[in-house]
Amino acid sequence: MTIDTEIFQTLVKMPESLKKEILHYAEYLLEKHAKIESSQEQLEQLHGYGSWAGQIIMSDDFDEPLEL
Repeated sequence: MTIDTEIFQTLVKMPESLKKEILHYAEYLLEKHAKIESSQEQLEQLHGYGSWAGQIIMSDDFDEPLEL
């Protein structure tokens, strides 16, 4: 049985008032998900992967023990 079938079978058993609440919550979740995806896409466009390439330089003795 798929999750869609389980959701549908559960919804069929509910009174109309609960179905309305579920609809409102589902719409809220979709809107929230769209905002999260949008903000992640904006960050990728602003900074993109590898946007700091060549801008961070480490000294040659980075791995050497520190002097005490």
